[in-house]
Amino acid sequence: MIIAVIPARYDSTRLPGKPLKILGDKPIIQHVYEKAEAARVFDRVIVATDDVRIYKKVKSFGGKVQMTSASHQSGSDRIAEVVRGIPAVEIVVNVQGDEPFITSSALQHLVKLFEDDEVQVASLMHRMKKGFDNPNRVKVVCDEHNFALYFSRLPVPYHGKNEKL
Repeated sequence: MIIAVIPARYDSTRLPGKPLKILGDKPIIQHVYEKAEAARVFDRVIVATDDVRIYKKVKSFGGKVQMTSASHQSGSDRIAEVVRGIPAVEIVVNVQGDEPFITSSALQHLVKLFEDDEVQVASLMHRMKKGFDNPNRVKVVCDEHNFALYFSRLPVPYHGKNEKL
């Protein structure tokens, strides 16, 4: 079974309530959910949240949602809680709840990578042309084989708050 879990929390430090912010005519979380469903590569798409407002909103547009513990430190912890309750899961895709512009084709591409039995973990990325200083954009440093070496919200490489390279 291949599942997509969309971790969504209300108390974001950078933009509280982000999953419920309206973009166009619907909340961000609905855009993300619909893109995951439209990919047609998942046996199940589930929003994982600890917030009743998000829970109710997902239910209102017909999405599947599971309440999770409020004590989780990360979206990965929230996903793990959901996955533990589902038997026979082979592939878990973490679809970030604040990425309304993710494409269904990108999700299809990601799932296709797992057809190679050697692949155990994969992340989507794209080349940035600007926004290197923006802490809201996660940067990835890759080796010559496109394997991720590390991820950072800071410009990379980075040596310290006031140091120049």
